[in-house]
Amino acid sequence: MRKSDRKKLADLTWKALTEAFPDSACSLDADTPERLAIRGILSAQCTDVRVNITAKELFEKCPTMEALDALPEEELVSIIKPCGLYKSKGKSIKTFARLYCSEWGGQVPQDVSSLMKCPGVGKKIANLIIGEIYGIPAVVVDTHCKRVMYRIGITDNTDPLKVEKDICEVFPEETWISLGHKAVELGRTYCDARAPQCGECPLNEFCKKRTGDGK
Repeated sequence: MRKSDRKKLADLTWKALTEAFPDSACSLDADTPERLAIRGILSAQCTDVRVNITAKELFEKCPTMEALDALPEEELVSIIKPCGLYKSKGKSIKTFARLYCSEWGGQVPQDVSSLMKCPGVGKKIANLIIGEIYGIPAVVVDTHCKRVMYRIGITDNTDPLKVEKDICEVFPEETWISLGHKAVELGRTYCDARAPQCGECPLNEFCKKRTGDGK
């Protein structure tokens, strides 16, 4: 599809998403940059609801990054176990706390490259942090966003980094932060991976992968 046609499709997409989901927001609790980062690490292959519950327990135990840095890893792992992948997530969280307390001087970096130096913080989580906390335009391409943008026809790619590039080419910068949240809400509400509700979807009229019966 030509870029000009993709831009027209992006305009239709943004209008429909805004009308359908005017109040979309990040479903992870986002009180401070460092806590949002920890929740982001925990969110890999885990629901945001579970992450928020587990993080609440974790931050009650460790209200500061200094306390989290000092927490024995085995104790940390026992707390975050409900989020899955707890061994690797535990190591990532410990590394993040150490970087925060030592190399970063108690301040979460505002640039993606610095954030991604921490294992477990990929482009998706780095974009989430700079967008939600610092208001820097960035698109969070999670599994829902990737699926939605592919089905609509915004991208022919499935690699998250390529999908992000395609999105940024055709959507205005000022929409990027909100766009990711709206795409996620569409994915959860209508554009299910296995059983998309195409007949009820607000983007049905122009979605390239729509089906007649929603199956």
